[in-house]
Amino acid sequence: MPVKSLNSAVLRWPSREEVEAALRDWLARHPIPGLLALGYFGSYARGDHGVGSDLDLLVLVDASPFPPWQRALSLPLEELPVPAEALVYTLSEWQALPQRSPRFSEILRREVRWLFRHPALSPLDPP
Repeated sequence: MPVKSLNSAVLRWPSREEVEAALRDWLARHPIPGLLALGYFGSYARGDHGVGSDLDLLVLVDASPFPPWQRALSLPLEELPVPAEALVYTLSEWQALPQRSPRFSEILRREVRWLFRHPALSPLDPP
């Protein structure tokens, strides 16, 4: 977002706290059917975001009739304050991820900042 500073333009990008607050508000306005957990990873989660950084969301649902590439299409991500992308996993896909993609699974285990977790999930379910 360009902001005027004296005679020059300065770009200011939302902080992690601002993005997190906006994400919580967004989730309250747009309930996701079967939502088990929602978090984010990548530069915002690591704290090394900057101008132009996007928000990488991780959404865990109990089941979905859609293939993985179609699941995020119904999410109004354009309402978030920064560009966003979402990975939407079913519970069974999530549980199989460490075997299917060990390296990516480890990255997610280290980086994801969970904003919502269904009470039925044990603390160990999402890594």
